[in-house]
Amino acid sequence: MTEQYDPYENAVAEGINGILKQEFVLGIKVKDIALMRKLVSQSIQIYNNERLHLSYEMHTPSFMHNQSEVVIKTYKRKLLEDLDPLAVN
Repeated sequence: MTEQYDPYENAVAEGINGILKQEFVLGIKVKDIALMRKLVSQSIQIYNNERLHLSYEMHTPSFMHNQSEVVIKTYKRKLLEDLDPLAVN
């Protein structure tokens, strides 16, 4: 559940939920709810503090969250004019 009830936050939360399910608990059948809670808690700890993320330049979410300065990453393609004019034939 997101704090602001923002649809964009919901998409991020769903993505994280999917990763937790697929990478950490997929195929595990536990009847004990306390054990499952412990498993989920450990999965979240690993996700935030140990699992490296390509979108975070191979850092963890905790590392990125504690940064004092954030470098905005863009995925826009450079226009042909922005490229080196000597490289364009």
